[in-house]
Amino acid sequence: MTGALPIAAGDGYVAAAYLIFLFLVLSYLAIMAVKLGRIEREVVEIADAVDRRADAAEAVSQRTKEPVA
Repeated sequence: MTGALPIAAGDGYVAAAYLIFLFLVLSYLAIMAVKLGRIEREVVEIADAVDRRADAAEAVSQRTKEPVA
């Protein structure tokens, strides 16, 4: 007796099912990583636009507060 487990006829299908499941999980993670990267870029763009708008509003308010000579 070698101590190894006997190989059943359906073990190939079980291995294939695990491989397919692993492929699906990795595909899902890759898709989520791409979406997260896109969302992160959009958030940075929006934050930059808000900063530019705030800077422009501050410049306008500074011009209106200056005394007229």
